[in-house]
Amino acid sequence: MTRTRRNLLLVAGVLLLAAAGTWAAFRFLIGEAPPAQPEYLPRAGAAAAPTPPGPAGPVRQADGTLRFDFEAETVGAEPKSIVPAVGQWLTGVDGERRVLVVDGRGWARGQASAGLADKARALYGERYAEFLDNVQAYAYFPLAVAQGIEDFRGGEIELAFKCVAGRIDQAAGIVFNLKPNGDYLVLRANCLEDNLVLFKYEQGKRSSVEWVRNTPTPTGPWHSLKVAVAGGSITGSLDGKALLTHDWRESIGGRIGVWSKADSVVCLDDISVRPR
Repeated sequence: MTRTRRNLLLVAGVLLLAAAGTWAAFRFLIGEAPPAQPEYLPRAGAAAAPTPPGPAGPVRQADGTLRFDFEAETVGAEPKSIVPAVGQWLTGVDGERRVLVVDGRGWARGQASAGLADKARALYGERYAEFLDNVQAYAYFPLAVAQGIEDFRGGEIELAFKCVAGRIDQAAGIVFNLKPNGDYLVLRANCLEDNLVLFKYEQGKRSSVEWVRNTPTPTGPWHSLKVAVAGGSITGSLDGKALLTHDWRESIGGRIGVWSKADSVVCLDDISVRPR
């Protein structure tokens, strides 16, 4: 092989590697399109289960617990009991149960939910613009806000989640202390990282508050996630085990919601809010 030919092959190899890196970066930035038949929607031709009568929304139980189960929501449509703010949130199915689904495979930086301005105005009135600017600053993190809870100051928030897919992340979180300006706290689990983290978001910036590593959370099975707030004490539980504690030195109050990250595809169900 001549030196010239060897050099040409070397240059071609370098260009191919650079192109592969550029494509990988491009895919990271724009995300991956969801499949033609998402895992969480009924198969083509399958008979759709009838939607139960009654308004879609949380149900207040005798002990004061507010429960979201999505059985009265329309499959394939945005939920009415949870207000999507960032990312794609819709009602799907897991077997015969209806669930809330976040599908981040088509996410892009700066991508907010459809009609976010109107939703923010309904949630926060005249302060909606401040909320709008802040949540769009970190649109890498899908966020949906629960209806019917304007000021959660203490108690327990619990949900069931199931990681379905995601190459970058498979994350599910509980948002609380959500302020009109868009600042919030979130307790999140991640099926790819096997850790439990309490994060805070202030003025569009994320920082970790408390980490717990080595928390096996496999993709596929259902898991439970719970945050308990009592005064300034925050306790995070995963699959029934209290694993994380933190002494938060500021008052807690505001709306709550659910959260995810990047290209996560996660089902959520049985969201319950028990007041202190």
